[in-house]
This record gives sequence, structure tokens and C-alpha cells, in this order.
Amino acid sequence: MMHFMDTASPAQSRLTDVADETNTPLPVAIFGASGNQTISPEELGRAHLAAFNALEKQLGHRWRCTESNTKQPDAATDNATTSCTITPSGTATAPTASNAAALSSTATGSVVIQPTSTATSSTTALSAGIPLRKAAYPVVLVLHASVGSGHRSAAVAIAQALEEIRQMQTDNTAESETDAVQSPSLPSNCRIVVIDILAWGAHVFDGNKYATGFTGSTRPIYDLIWRYTFTGRALWGQGTFLNYLLWSKFTRYLAYINPLAVVATHIMGANMAAGGRIINRQSFPLICVPTDYETEGLWPHRAADCFCVGTESMAETLRARKVDEARIALTGIPTRLDFCRTYDTDTARNRLGLPRDKKLILALAGATLPQPYVNLRRILNATLPVFAAHPDFHLVMVCGRDSTYADGVRSLCRALHLSNVTVMEYVEGMAELMASSNLIITKSGGLTVTECLCASTPMILVGRAYGQEKANVNMLTSNGAAMHVTTSRELIDVLNSIDAHPERIAGMVMNANLLRLPNAALDVARKTAALAKAPAKNRLGHTPRRPGPLALFSFYWGDKPAHIR
Repeated sequence: MMHFMDTASPAQSRLTDVADETNTPLPVAIFGASGNQTISPEELGRAHLAAFNALEKQLGHRWRCTESNTKQPDAATDNATTSCTITPSGTATAPTASNAAALSSTATGSVVIQPTSTATSSTTALSAGIPLRKAAYPVVLVLHASVGSGHRSAAVAIAQALEEIRQMQTDNTAESETDAVQSPSLPSNCRIVVIDILAWGAHVFDGNKYATGFTGSTRPIYDLIWRYTFTGRALWGQGTFLNYLLWSKFTRYLAYINPLAVVATHIMGANMAAGGRIINRQSFPLICVPTDYETEGLWPHRAADCFCVGTESMAETLRARKVDEARIALTGIPTRLDFCRTYDTDTARNRLGLPRDKKLILALAGATLPQPYVNLRRILNATLPVFAAHPDFHLVMVCGRDSTYADGVRSLCRALHLSNVTVMEYVEGMAELMASSNLIITKSGGLTVTECLCASTPMILVGRAYGQEKANVNMLTSNGAAMHVTTSRELIDVLNSIDAHPERIAGMVMNANLLRLPNAALDVARKTAALAKAPAKNRLGHTPRRPGPLALFSFYWGDKPAHIR
């Protein structure tokens, strides 16, 4: 059995189990048709990375994607089709009987690469060209980038919704006794794979370290870049230069699995999928899902089959960027399915050990990384003494995975003799906690404010906002769903005002409910399933004309959206 690192992750441990159970080499256990998906979409994404690395190590990673006419057997048709094949760079040689064991045919007639004990025979087998048009099992890729936690949260939410739709459709089809029932939009054997695009580069980027570079004195510079590049009129169309330069492995991976559809919650994943599709001459749909309340200028606008946006103003921005109306869907920003449910406030507070007879104020002062919360924590620490004058308030401080900060807040509360403050670290049932709160104090991240909207809880947004967070603040405050403060003095004034005029909370709740779209993840999943099922000609209204694989750059000049003129 092959091991890829000294200490195996849970996903890799499960992969080893799968391979042992099926007596199959690891890459085949993951990419082959054996077994059911028993690990989460994120674990499966890490498993695909490990297995593909092993596959390339055994077969030689210098592959190139070619287009060939191959007669490939199929259950429904036996016609000659154009398929994408992967061959090693260099001279191709014909397969021999000695490498026949290197190929494994599945029940559907598709061919899967199966590594053998010798690299030579495997390379010879690949040199002949292996048709990969039909994967051993269909895959829907959900791409994110580990830059903060919002993009990942949205990707996981979409994966959850895709799994739910696939399962519901499978159950409905199984229960039907007629043959006339419509086939499910996602095949029953479809696998949902969540991938961090930064992990697939030639250089593995630390996205979180990169993101923290814009949390201090450099934030005004980032704001300028955002304003004049990300939301300017010189827009990115599509291109392939990064696929060739840094993400060639991901491009080969796309050719290998030929996904049913790709959903991207970050511009990097969207651009790598668009470039890989051009190079491989594939036709899978690309669904772009911005996770803030403005669309950046670096999305692959002309390559996207659909933009799933959170507000009408985002759609108006895309129209000015010459994105067709048919390719814009107002779905909302995806949140986990927990936020689609309703919760009983008294039950939730009893379970969490919180008082039922007080106004519960939830302060989100931490998640995975501490750096983005430095300014918020400073303002909250300066505000803590005011809660001694408001016995009808109860503050819940969520500090995330930063136990050091949590211990510091507890010590400060003891010094101030505050009995109406509860300090928590990482919380699993965040949807239930948000729904049982009367008010949330937080920074203006796209996913966080969307979760607050779905929980029907008004917000106080703290700190100066830059870039996309400024767009979030403007959207929420202009619609009366949140208040914005930048100093501890302003926060104290707002809390005093809410205590004196509690009807202000009711007004913000009413306005927030006009913006909330709690079923966004399911709507994105339904759109993805529909596009995956539709032929490319039907999706676009015409036969797609893709640029050639050497179309390295594509910029174009857009209009200025009406709401920012």
C-alpha cells in the first residue's frame, strides 16, 4: 500500500481503507467506480489531490491534452465521438500486451487509468492515448480559495445543497413505478468534490497569510486597488496564461475527470476553470458565485455560463459589464442549510445556557484567523464596561479558535465584575445561536452578514470598511438592515439608543427580512444541475465558440454601473 506522507489525514486514512477493501491501487480507488462516497466533499477533494499526485508520479506528469476521434462504447449509443485524451509529452508508442493490466474498464464502458508495478508499462499505455470523455463516475467540482473563511463556507454550503438535490432526485426516481419519470438532473452516482484551488498550484499559496496582509495599514491601498481595478471599467474576459504558468496540474486534472459542472466561489477558481476548459476544449458549464455584495472586475465575465448574485445591484453591475441577462440569476449568497431552518428561541437559549428574559447581543469576535478581528476586538474590549449599566442586556462573545483571547476576555470580565457576559470559543451550532439573538455585533464580511440576514437578526457593523466589505456596508445600511460604527464611542451610543428605543431592532428586522434569501445554496445547486444537464448549445443559445488554447489574455472595456456613477 502506498502512503503519501508520514502522518495521514482523516481523508487519506479513509482512502487507505477504501483501497484495502477493494484491493485496488489508491488512484483507482478514488477515480474508479468502486465503492460509494463515504467521505465528505471536502475530504474527497483532498483525496483527489493526493491520488492525482500519486497518479502523475507513477505515469509521468508531463502530459498534454489532445483531441482525437475515438469510438467509445456507451450504454445508449455506440457512435464515434470526439473525446479528450491525455498523453505524455514526447513520442507516442503503441500499447503492448504487457501493459494491458494498466487499463481498467468500468461497467459503463469508460476507461480508467490503473497504475501498475512498473512505470514503464504505465507510460507506454498512456502513450497510446486513453479516452477520458466519460469518467468512471460523474463529478461536480466546487472550487474555493482559502483566503479567509467565507469562500470556503459558501463552497461547502453549495456542496451540501448539491448532495441534498442528488439524494432527493435519486429517492424520487427509485420510488417511481413508471418508466416515463423524468431522469434526475444529477446522476445518482455523481460525486460532489470541494477543492481549494490554491492547493493545486505549482507553488502552494497560503491564502490566509496573503489575506492578513490587508488587515492593517495596507488596507487603504487595497481599497484603491479594489475601486480602480476590481470594480473599474477595464475588465477581465478570460485567459490561459496562469493555467500554463502555475496551474497546469489542475488543467490536466480537469481533462482527466471531465466534470459535469464547475461552481466557483472565488475569482481564482473561476479563472482556472475557464482557462482549463479552453485548453482542454471541454464544454462543462461554469457557475460563478461571488460571496460579497459587489462583483469584482476580475471574474471571467465572458466565460461564465451563469453568475449567481445576491442583490439586484450586483446584477446591474454585471449588465454594465456586458453579461447577458440570461446568464444572471438572483439567488442570494449561499449559506449552510442550517440557516434555512427555524429555531425556537427559548429552546436554543436553554440548550446553550443563556438567559431567556434578556436581550441577547452576540459579538462575533473570532473565527479561524485572529488578524481580521484585531480592530473589532479592540473596540469590543473598550465597550465592555458599558454592559454594567445595562442589566437587561446579555452579551455573548464568540472568540473562535483563539483560546488566548477568550481567556483574556474572561479575565477582563472578572475584573469589571460583569455577570451579564458569556465568553464562548468555537461554536458548532452558529445558526441556532444567531437565530436566538436579538442583535449581532460583527465585521462586514460577506458570508457573515448573509448568515445574519438568513437568521433574521439585525447587525451593528464595526470598523472602517474597505474593498468588498465597504460594498457590504453600503448595501446593508442603505436598506436599513444594519448600523455602522467605527469607534467604541459610536458603539456605546448605539447600544444606549437601542436600550432606550427597542423598536429600532424591530425596524431593522423588518428591513433585513426583505433582503434575506435563505435558500440561496439550494437555488445555486438547482441552477448548476440544470446547466449540467443542458447541452452547451442550449445553454448559450448558440454553438459555443471557444478561443484557442493560446488565448493567454482577454480584456475588454465595460460600462460604468448606474448605481456607482
